[in-house]
Order: sequence, then C-alpha cells, then structure tokens
Amino acid sequence: MANPYEILEELNKEASLGGGQERITRQHESGKLTARERIDLLLDEDSFVEVDRFVKHRCIDFDMDKQKIAGDGVVSGYGTIDGRLIYVYAQDFTIFGGSLSGTNAKKICKLMEMALKNGAPMIGLCDSGGARIQEGVESLGGYADIFLRNTLASGVIPQITAVMGPCAGGAVYSPAITDFIFMVKNTSYMFVTGPEVIKTVTHEEVTKEKLGGAMTHNSHSGVAHFACDDEKHCLQMIRELLSFLPSNNLEEPPLFKTQDDPRRTDSELQNIIPDNPKKPYDVKQIIYSIVDDRKFFEIQQHYALNIVIGFARMNGKSVGIVANQPDILAGCLDISASMKAARFVRFCDAFNIPLITLVDVPGFLPGTDQEFGGIIKHGAKLLYAYAEATVPKITVITRKAYGGAYDVMASKHLRADVNFAYPTAEIAVMGPDGAVNIIFKKDIENAQNAEEKREELIRDYREKFANPYKAAERGYIDEIISPKDTRYKIIKALDMLKNKRESTPPKKHGNIPL
Repeated sequence: MANPYEILEELNKEASLGGGQERITRQHESGKLTARERIDLLLDEDSFVEVDRFVKHRCIDFDMDKQKIAGDGVVSGYGTIDGRLIYVYAQDFTIFGGSLSGTNAKKICKLMEMALKNGAPMIGLCDSGGARIQEGVESLGGYADIFLRNTLASGVIPQITAVMGPCAGGAVYSPAITDFIFMVKNTSYMFVTGPEVIKTVTHEEVTKEKLGGAMTHNSHSGVAHFACDDEKHCLQMIRELLSFLPSNNLEEPPLFKTQDDPRRTDSELQNIIPDNPKKPYDVKQIIYSIVDDRKFFEIQQHYALNIVIGFARMNGKSVGIVANQPDILAGCLDISASMKAARFVRFCDAFNIPLITLVDVPGFLPGTDQEFGGIIKHGAKLLYAYAEATVPKITVITRKAYGGAYDVMASKHLRADVNFAYPTAEIAVMGPDGAVNIIFKKDIENAQNAEEKREELIRDYREKFANPYKAAERGYIDEIISPKDTRYKIIKALDMLKNKRESTPPKKHGNIPL
C-alpha cells in the first residue's frame, strides 16, 4: 500500500509544475515568468499559502475529461507584502493557456470573498487566452461571477490587476473594475475584440501591440495606470503602490517614519511662478519640493498630461495629489483630465487618503471636439468627486483659477477644508484680457487710441481682481501664504484635520454623471 505522505509529496510536486516543464520553458522563452514565479517575486519571501491547489475542471465534452491538471490554470492563495496580508491569484498560461473555466472562476471567487471578509487587498495577475471554449456558457458565467465580486469589493478593499500576457474579450472587464491596472511593455495586451475580428468587421489592419499594448492603454485610452519595463519591475511597483494604501476602507493608510523636517522651507519656490502669466512652468517642481524626501509616486503619467495625479507622503502620512500642469495645454481641464482626476479623487476618498490639490487652471479646454465629446458631463465627474469626498481636502491656488474650473478644482464651495493661495494667485470669472473686452467693449471702441485704452484697462482690472485678496475677503481663501512655506502649511493643516468627521445625506448611492 502506497505511503500517504509520499502520495501527497508527489501530487504537490506535480501541481507545482503546472502544464509541465516543456510549457514552462516556452513561457520563459516568450519573455514571461510562470504564475508561481510571479507570486514569489510579489510577496514577502516564503509567505505564500496556496488555496485549492488540487482543484480540477469538471468538463467532459471534447475529450476534456482526459486532460485534467491540478490547479486548472490559476494559482491562488494569500501571503504578505511588507508584513501585511494580501490575497493574490495568478493565471497559469502553461495550463490550457490560462483560460477561464467554471472551476477556475470558483477558485478566484472564493479568494475574493476571503479578501472581502478579512479586509485585505486583492491582486490579480492576468495571463490568459480568455474563456475556455469547451465549457461554453459555464466559463462565461464564471466571468460574471468574478465581475460581481469585483463590484461588491470596490471601495471596500484595494483591488489591483497586473496584465502580464493576453487579456481579451470578457476577461478585460474584471481589470476595468479594479482600482489600478499595471501592464508590461511588449508582452501584455488587452482588447475586447482582437485584430482578426476588427479586420473582418471594419477592414482595419492593426497589430495586437498597437490595438491593446501597454503604451496604447497608458497613453491613448487611459485604461491602464502603469506601463512597466518588465515583469520584475511591474511586481516591484505593485509593492510600492500598496505602501501608500490602507488594507481596507475602515483603516488608515500606513504611517512611515521620515527624517524630512516638516518645517523645511524651499526658497526656490519663491521664483517658481513666472512674472508673465502666460508663461508655463512644471507643477511637478512644486510637488517634489513639498513632499517627504522628494518622492512622488505618479499615476497615469503618460495620459492626460495636463493634469498630474499620484501618491506621496507628508510628514510620514499618505496623501493623494491632484495638480493642474501649466506645462501642457496651459493646465486646462479637458475630457481626459477630468476623468483621470475624478476616478483618483474617488479612490482616495474611499480609502481615507487626504487630498492635496494644486490649482493653476485657466478654464476648460475650448473646441467642438470637447463639446461634442461631452466635456459638460465629464467635467461634472470631477466636480461631483470633489463635492462628494469627505476626506481632508487641502487646496493651494498657485496662479490662475478662472471660471467654472475654479469651482471644480476643490474650491471652498465644494467643502474643501483649507484653501491656501500664493500672492500670485488670480481668482476671477475669466482672465483680465477677456474680462476687459466684455466689460469695457464700448469704452475701448470709443477711445481715441483703442489699444492703449485696452492695455490701461487690463492693468487696472489685473490690479483689482486678478489676485487672491478679493476671494480672501469673502472667506473663500483661508490664508495667503508664501510659496516657500507650502510644505509646513499643508502639514499643519493635515494635523488639524486628522480627526475630521463629515458625511453625506443618507442614500443608496448618488448618480454620478457617467
């Protein structure tokens, strides 16, 4: 009679090989790691505990009953990252191309339910050929089961997806619901319909990389948040991202010790805003100057470059930063920037991460493309996100804050807690040039020297209204600060707001303008 311990050892060894050594070799030759290698790199050393290692599919059609492999194409379990509990599944391309079966989906759903019950982040490592065709509707039902749990977990636990190979058809919608999507350059791609289907239906010819590669989704569609150089880089970035996040919506983000003096000033900030209001500057210079150790973890750095979002720490505490970028499109808000910032604001609000907003915005980007594309609706998403957010909200107006864009960018009117302004701030319905053209149209037309009169009126308007003092008189600005003191002022405000409690009226949920 066989020794039961030897049987267990043999079955464990067999399961750990997935689809076998030949397929593992092929996976390596295509520039990809195996599912287990990815998990080992992601988690703390020797912390992974596998769940459902011996699960096999139940399909009997198309001779599938003769092809049963332990694990059934997905490795799932839990472990730690920096000592904190994490749940993770990794699709195993060496088994049936990582395709999703009914039992495969049940493994993922079981893990998601465990993550939700225990309040820990959920990470999915995707590398799959899609639904397992031999199982038909059962595999499709498996996708929907996963989508439901993604939706129920949204805003409760952080959900992160790394696309490390193919992800096509219905498979793309699980990553789309999660909070952050990582992609690996040259080896990962996502699309609803592939190049062959597109060629048949629309006669367009396109490669997988151009259609759904890492840079396509990072720079054009905005679907993904990070484009990584290789898989090791991707997994390391996931670890770094998690260091800014709490494990669930009832916890505070981790606190890190820093040697960076909270009272540190930066005299170079005194000269950051150009004398010429039409001249651009890089808002990232301000961000790097004011955050701990000059470390800023930027998100979607290749998409909607006219707005900057990301995580940093202020005196050891995690903060989310949203900043208009005057270097691109003068910092105007457009459709892409509004959507990018709105989703980030809502994530920070869901997970108790204070929001720091740096404002230099001349308005919404004009043009028929924007209007026909729904800038009214998309701009309202950002307005809605800020108005709804109850986390501490601190705003610094560095220069322009014109028109409706002033309102949208975390103004006092949207329940921002502390609103600072630099002496260079210009808060008005519109810029001096446009305002003078409207208010003094007849005076300019009747003047002996129209251009000279116009310039005089612009100077006068700028002196009276293109400054932060009118807004400060009304209480819309709490304090006008010197740029060099920005870091200390924000940290003091964060300390004051650490016990903030604010809520929205009781309701099932709002109806954000999607």
